[in-house]
Amino acid sequence: MMILVSYDVRTEAVAGRRRLRRVARVCLNYGQRVQKSVFECRLNQAQYEALERTLLAEIDLNEDNLRFYRLTEPLTAHVKEFGVFRAVDFENDSLVV
Repeated sequence: MMILVSYDVRTEAVAGRRRLRRVARVCLNYGQRVQKSVFECRLNQAQYEALERTLLAEIDLNEDNLRFYRLTEPLTAHVKEFGVFRAVDFENDSLVV
């Protein structure tokens, strides 16, 4: 499944800036950044549950905002891209880890 993760972390305090870095690091482990606080992640159900659990442990529910969107298949019918950035094709592109 393709999940879009977006977040807004309050960064006025040092603790918020730390949370922001930790949240971004977690998201980078599961997907690719498509905008500053938006990530595309291709996950199975277990990976999705682990991502959600990990991010909920990082954010402050009283200060921050976290959203998960499941993109319905077929993605070509629901996702349009414009501009310079091109997403990784998880199905056909080879990734070096």
